[in-house]
Amino acid sequence: MSMSVEHALKHSTAMLVAAGVPEDNAALTARAIVTSDVWGNPSHGLMRLPFYLQRIKMGGVNPGAELKIISQRGAITSIDGEDGLGHWQVWQAANLGVAKAKEFGISLVSVKNSSHCGALGVYLYPALDAGQISMIFTNGPAVMPAVGGNAPLLSTSPIASGVPANPPIIIDLSTSAVARGKIANAAKAGGTIPEGWAVNAKGEPITDAKEALMGMLAPLGGAKGFALGLMVESLSAGLSGGALSREVPDMFNPDDDTKPQGISHTVITIDPNDLGDSASYDDFNKLAASITETGGRVPGSKRAHPNHLGSGEITIADAVLKDLNTWSSELGMGSFA
Repeated sequence: MSMSVEHALKHSTAMLVAAGVPEDNAALTARAIVTSDVWGNPSHGLMRLPFYLQRIKMGGVNPGAELKIISQRGAITSIDGEDGLGHWQVWQAANLGVAKAKEFGISLVSVKNSSHCGALGVYLYPALDAGQISMIFTNGPAVMPAVGGNAPLLSTSPIASGVPANPPIIIDLSTSAVARGKIANAAKAGGTIPEGWAVNAKGEPITDAKEALMGMLAPLGGAKGFALGLMVESLSAGLSGGALSREVPDMFNPDDDTKPQGISHTVITIDPNDLGDSASYDDFNKLAASITETGGRVPGSKRAHPNHLGSGEITIADAVLKDLNTWSSELGMGSFA
């Protein structure tokens, strides 16, 4: 079904408020969620909202959480997320990173005791708007084994990076063969997945999406993907002192709904103006231009800014809409659509 972006933002915000999330945080969270749908990435969009609401209801997410500063030293800030929703927390961390980078030239903001935050690419835009470079890392429940291993050790270990070129260069990828959300989306529709995305404990391929959701994801590019994932784990959970991926409860497992995830996020922001003259921006632009001149496409160049999603429409799968309507009713609201 199709619906307007404006309606999706308004109704999802109202649902989160009804579940106990303060309005400002609810609006930031809803915008991050709907942005994924606008980007054509429904696996991190409104499909996830019922899972977040269920975790709020069962106590796995603290709707009234605040960002509590643990320590600050120069350009480095350590924050406790108090088990809140990750979306608004990473957005706020990104804005703090921008302010700190303007002061020190570079900054690092670490958030522990948080929750899933959706598509990491959403949180690059505060830095891009300020003409800064951003790198973001996060962890989650363990789903990826070491090469040759028979048990999950790492999450999908996503990486996001934004470069202030014209158009902006936006890199947003998981270090597993595929983002787990895509498998969850296929499982919701009762479908299958391509061979090579997931394996069982014996290393045998899984193609049933529901089975794969509880299986293990293959690393992107074998050993190289696992090594990158290990770096992400080190720069998120390892750096913050938060929960390692093997300790993170799974939002897709109903038995874990009462357990805070303890996910960690790290945002590194760089102000190019402190690395010489303005020629660096010219080089960024040349780099972006060289991609199109040689027949390529600048990653993320067609993505709408999260704060400027336009007046278009998004498409929601029937199974997702059914869940959204059920939650709307439970929260004492009219149907989602």
